[in-house]
Amino acid sequence: MSVATKASYLSSTTCPTRTVVVLGGSYGGSRAAQVLAEGLPQGWRVVLIDRNSHRNHFYNFSRYAVLPGHEHKAFIPYKNFPSCSLSDISSCSSHVRVQATIISINSHRITLSPNLPGSQQLHLDLDFDYAIYALGSHLPQPIDLWNHQKGVKSSLELPTISMYGGTKSEGISSLRERQKSIEAAKSVLVVGGGALGIQFASDIAAVYPQKHVTLLHSRRRLLPKFDDAMHEETLQGLQELNVQVILGERLDFESLQNKSAMPGSSEPLVVRTLFGREISADLLASFSRFTRDRLLCTGQTPNTGLLRDMDPRTVSPDTGLAHVLRTMQLCVPPPPIEPLEFQTDDILQWLMNLTFDTEEGIELPELLASSLSIAHADIPSGSPVSSTGTLIEPCPSQKTLYPNIFVVGDAADAFDAIKAGHTSYYQAEVAARNILRLISRDEKVGITDGGNLDSELEEYAPGPPAIKVTLGMTKSVYEVDGVVDTKNDGVEDLGVAVMWAACGMRDVSEEEMFA
Repeated sequence: MSVATKASYLSSTTCPTRTVVVLGGSYGGSRAAQVLAEGLPQGWRVVLIDRNSHRNHFYNFSRYAVLPGHEHKAFIPYKNFPSCSLSDISSCSSHVRVQATIISINSHRITLSPNLPGSQQLHLDLDFDYAIYALGSHLPQPIDLWNHQKGVKSSLELPTISMYGGTKSEGISSLRERQKSIEAAKSVLVVGGGALGIQFASDIAAVYPQKHVTLLHSRRRLLPKFDDAMHEETLQGLQELNVQVILGERLDFESLQNKSAMPGSSEPLVVRTLFGREISADLLASFSRFTRDRLLCTGQTPNTGLLRDMDPRTVSPDTGLAHVLRTMQLCVPPPPIEPLEFQTDDILQWLMNLTFDTEEGIELPELLASSLSIAHADIPSGSPVSSTGTLIEPCPSQKTLYPNIFVVGDAADAFDAIKAGHTSYYQAEVAARNILRLISRDEKVGITDGGNLDSELEEYAPGPPAIKVTLGMTKSVYEVDGVVDTKNDGVEDLGVAVMWAACGMRDVSEEEMFA
């Protein structure tokens, strides 16, 4: 922390209104804020904090980064939460939204900063009673307007936009710059065959059928978390668009380090896979997450750094996901129990030292067999088990050091739930309702719909996997409730008016979407 920052801190501790902060205003955060605003008693407020001026509809970014004319539709106004400046938070007693960057968090306080470095506005410490952490994940480079990912550089990382502040005009400009880069390229290599990579590759091939588009995926199957039919239909759709699909091969990190096309150069980028296959492309779009020693085929990185800084135990060092209870409360998992290992000679020696009552009729071999079975006892069959076969401790017996902090969406290790907007939405509802229950329990007051809120906290259980993936401008493949099928009813802007309506703006015109 700089001296200037230390000297410029403000505090909102004098504010009499009790506060629930929602960190992140995307699919989960917006829903949580809405449920809380409708249910909180008097004397409480919701402060929704997001670094963007508008709600970003990320699912359409890959389409709008390719197809011109619709990019403004991806940035939707926050209609139901009035904006409040950072300096005025302390005096606001009603539900508000603040555009700011979250610098740090602890058990009852967050530190906020203006988005742009060099701003004369002071940093702010904001105390809270409850928090919902809905900061999601960092997007893959081709559609990450904030350019978070370090290491391997995508050709679509734009040096011309040196300072991004999260405004709608900046977002529109950034997507338009990506459109120009794609239009200028004769060939494109898309790395990563997740949903976003598939949609990006198929959109480029559909809009620019003369371009050579290659999709490289390290696994043998596309969309491996879903039914086999999803892979088959997706692969067929890509092939219909003449996308070259390479499965089961990883990109060689060293080839990216040693061979790179310079900006403005007419020479294509030449990279190779670990199998030695060379791929030439004018443009590289990486939807995979790279590290120096391995390539992780998960294109989005959990945005949990703030939680890790607060308490490293709350974040898995392997996945980067935050540990949560089924109530969606942040937790520190208990240390793993190491099984006791006995050598046979040790057990025999222990048994030899025992004195047995001969009247009981216990023979040494019988006791030995019994002892060995205890040492290697199976876990009781009644213990709850997750879909991955991992033991789950029931929530009622679990305690947490952070009962007032909830984590939802892509940042949460939520019991094998897929990372998707609808998943975050339902997790946010559980978290918000549990906060209402806790407030009701503590204050012994009625809440809106309080008759439906019992004293026990609600537990989250993932639903069956569901997904829809576009394959060009009109075709899509989907899986819902185990049913896989295709449709051919797509439109260029992906029916974005539905999302605007969900955000409270029904029957919005094309002109109004520029707001």
